[in-house]
Amino acid sequence: MPRPRTALLVPGALLAALLPLSAAAHAADDPPPVPVDRFEGEVPFASQPADGIFTWGGDTDDPPTLSLADRADAPEGAKALTGSYDISGYGGFTHDFAADQPAHDWSAHQGIRFWWEGHDNGKKIAFEIKDGGANGEASELWTTSFTDDFSGWKQIQIPFADFTYRTDYQPVGGIDHILGLTRMWGYAVTLPVGLKGQFAMDDVELYGKADQALVASVATDASVYPVAEGGTAKVRVTLATTGARPVDDPVTVTYATGGGTATAGQDYTPVSGTLTFPAGTPSGSTRTIEVPTRRDKAAESAETIPLKLTVDGAKAPTETPQVVIDAHGLPYLNAKLPVKKRVADLLSRMSLAEKAGQMTQAERAGLTTPGDIASYDLGSLLSGGGSTPTPNTAEGWAQMIDGFQLQAQATRFQIPLIYGVDAVHGHNNLYGATVMPHNIGIGATRDPQLAERTGAVTAAEVRATGVPWDFAPCLCVSRDERWGRSYESFGEDPALVESMETMIQGLQGRADGSDLSRDDKVLATAKHFVGDGGTAYGSSTTGSYTIDQGVTTVTRQQLEDIHLAPYKSAVRRGIGTVMPSYSSLDITGDGQGAVKMHARGDMINGELKGKLGFDGFVISDWNAIDQLPGDYANQVRTAVNAGVDMMMVPYTYKDFSSTLIDEVKAGRVTEARIDDAVSRILTQKFELGLFEHPYADTSGAAAIGSPAHRAVARQAAAESQVLLKNSGGLLPLKKSEKVYVAGSNADDIGNQTGGWTLTWQGASGDTVPGTTILQGMRQAGGDVTYSKDASAPTAGYDVGVVVVGETPYAEGVGDVGNGRSLSLSAADQAAVDKVCGAMKCVVLIVSGRPQLIGDRLGEIDSLVASWLPGTEGEGVADVLYGARPFTGQLPVTWPKSEAQLPINVGDASYDPQFPYGWGLTTRTTVPHGGAGTLASLAARAATAERRGDQATGRDLVDQARLLVQQKVGQRMTAAVAKPFADADHLLLTGHYGQALAKLAQAYRAA
Repeated sequence: MPRPRTALLVPGALLAALLPLSAAAHAADDPPPVPVDRFEGEVPFASQPADGIFTWGGDTDDPPTLSLADRADAPEGAKALTGSYDISGYGGFTHDFAADQPAHDWSAHQGIRFWWEGHDNGKKIAFEIKDGGANGEASELWTTSFTDDFSGWKQIQIPFADFTYRTDYQPVGGIDHILGLTRMWGYAVTLPVGLKGQFAMDDVELYGKADQALVASVATDASVYPVAEGGTAKVRVTLATTGARPVDDPVTVTYATGGGTATAGQDYTPVSGTLTFPAGTPSGSTRTIEVPTRRDKAAESAETIPLKLTVDGAKAPTETPQVVIDAHGLPYLNAKLPVKKRVADLLSRMSLAEKAGQMTQAERAGLTTPGDIASYDLGSLLSGGGSTPTPNTAEGWAQMIDGFQLQAQATRFQIPLIYGVDAVHGHNNLYGATVMPHNIGIGATRDPQLAERTGAVTAAEVRATGVPWDFAPCLCVSRDERWGRSYESFGEDPALVESMETMIQGLQGRADGSDLSRDDKVLATAKHFVGDGGTAYGSSTTGSYTIDQGVTTVTRQQLEDIHLAPYKSAVRRGIGTVMPSYSSLDITGDGQGAVKMHARGDMINGELKGKLGFDGFVISDWNAIDQLPGDYANQVRTAVNAGVDMMMVPYTYKDFSSTLIDEVKAGRVTEARIDDAVSRILTQKFELGLFEHPYADTSGAAAIGSPAHRAVARQAAAESQVLLKNSGGLLPLKKSEKVYVAGSNADDIGNQTGGWTLTWQGASGDTVPGTTILQGMRQAGGDVTYSKDASAPTAGYDVGVVVVGETPYAEGVGDVGNGRSLSLSAADQAAVDKVCGAMKCVVLIVSGRPQLIGDRLGEIDSLVASWLPGTEGEGVADVLYGARPFTGQLPVTWPKSEAQLPINVGDASYDPQFPYGWGLTTRTTVPHGGAGTLASLAARAATAERRGDQATGRDLVDQARLLVQQKVGQRMTAAVAKPFADADHLLLTGHYGQALAKLAQAYRAA
């Protein structure tokens, strides 16, 4: 059995005398201690792949200083590891074993110990060990801590049984969640925060003989066993060992049913006994315990039968398995009844605690134990950005979520969980999924049918992994490209955002919700309500953010026309959930000032649910209530009373649930408000078919990342490309041309896919399967030479293609002024200058927003806004080589300078580099003509508008736009740009005749 941790305190004066004895003292059958670090200089200060000790921290000030100092009082040898620290974020040091050498085997020992010089500051010091994986920086982290509540040297002795799997951070998302000890890569120490301090450490070593319980464990094949009344549950008990070796000593498992809500002898036949795994039993051996249940004629809620296991000689299961007699005969379980009646019946049976649980959403990695799902009647779990199962496969996702759903079956009414993810451009959480262009690129396509198809592919891939709920699409109207979330917006014009809301139907299906139970549809979320795209630069008070989560100041009319408009159409489209924004809303003249959206009952209850008639449920953003004023009770009360139905409280689900219950009992939140919230949540669960089919339907998993799905993403990537300049018809390229390719984003799938790809912020490099732009050009048959930094000789080429732009980021972190700018990096600028100075050149900007390029525009022959095209770089190659024509249009205004920001279509003063709606084409048939042709098109467009003929109206305006662009060329002026941009807005709002009049105005000014 695991032994308690011990700590040996040795006064400094006695240390020298006691050291020889303490070093030699161990049980006769214990192996001798094995040194890990003596700190005598045998291990250098170095980092991977070398064997070495190194520091780390949250910023440049956080890593501690380290030295190997001569110490007369050193517990072992002449030196000790010493250092100082002053940490504001996080910091510490690590010893990683050499990555090019075999990992170490610690499995023969009981634990690890070391000497630590205490300063009696009362602070906890985290100590973690690294198990399995490829090396010390790609291993599984197991952690524990000790408290500095002593002075002088003390030997800290930690049995391996005290280490727990680290849930808040894993460098590779975990390996197998088993502390194997046979492939160890070192250790790390995390020092206290908010305290200037000194430390000293010495003589890290392995000690003692391993308990069999450290290498042998008993597990059941599940923690919950639902069974129909009258059926027999079969609990499989398995013995497993590290390294799959047979056990040395016998293992016994004593079992007995008892407790729970089922009545022994009435609801089930009690069982008890002992299972024995003799010495020499192979790993993987199983025994089965059967628990018979009894049938009666009554309709009942679910009843639980705990099966208590007592294990000797091995580690016991972490949870007591439970047999659950399924609920039966109750009206809410009748799929033939209308959803409204099922909801009413279920709600009438629920306790306040069960209702509070339904309003609570936890992060899957934030669960103290999976059993908390039943203990707290949790209604929902989510995966935050980067919170993925191991392995990160479709099967891994399905198994993980099914395991959570199984826990929910142990609740009284077996209400299934609704699991949510941020699949904002395809199932971007899943390795190998089809990653679409981000929304700004979808807006550039101006293709509502394609937007719907991208939503349909996303929904199919998400639902096939067992996830029924997607926190998408973002319906923000991005009004300032300095915002780090601007790429999540379809554009700056609410009319454009509304036109792309066909994505909702791609995700959910029909507006009446009748498709939600399909295996290829998910519940969608309109976010972030309301005005998140209008926050003023410099208004954010969140950390170092400059604009994200800031304040949107608007008149009531501006709010209606710009920010609320997309939500009106989303409600008409049947959107199932809405997520409020972190940002604050300040409506001029309403007397409230800036109020956080999660507290604005006038907007959530009044506008969204009342005036717009939204009948889905409102889910908070991640820990958003923590930003509300007052104590926690006030934060909970304020958000719930404002109309937030489910609270995303990733790690504080216990506190939220208990606080909400207290607020209701105190009368500060009404039971009617709770019933409204829970009714809305249950309605969507019934519509999704979760009560009948709570587990993953993986029948569509084979299509994840399939050629058919990637074809949709490829088309979206192609149609999203916006040709801003094309002097001399340089594009499309000819396959016979020798092409010199350079730039940081030509061959980087991570940069190409951007933030919210596998992790929250995304990452550069070879992160996901896909095709880079360079690879796409080669696959298209181009004669291509690549030099990332343009250092290769440039002579002898027909044309250069320089792919530059941004590296990945997400909300807040990507704000301009928070370590980001709208200018190209020095390396990108140098690559553009070198290539464009040597040959005709095409510059592609891979970015989440416009980049300031005006100072180099003269030397660039062709300029393309590529946005963040996703995993299908062939789509970009398709337009570069003419397999598809360029047809994309700017979804946002392209500024001349940062000083112009914010700049948007409709502004009174409007003089951009390129106007909203601009986009040249490489179609083989381009309209010709002049003022007379425009007049003819205007007359026909007016007729189409009167007849409601949208297809004809749009085509006529498009022809006129191309005519104007031909005349304008690169002679853009404010007199051209303003009517040109206005025309695109008028087109999207169905005013074809007025759009033609604006284009005629632009033509005359050109």
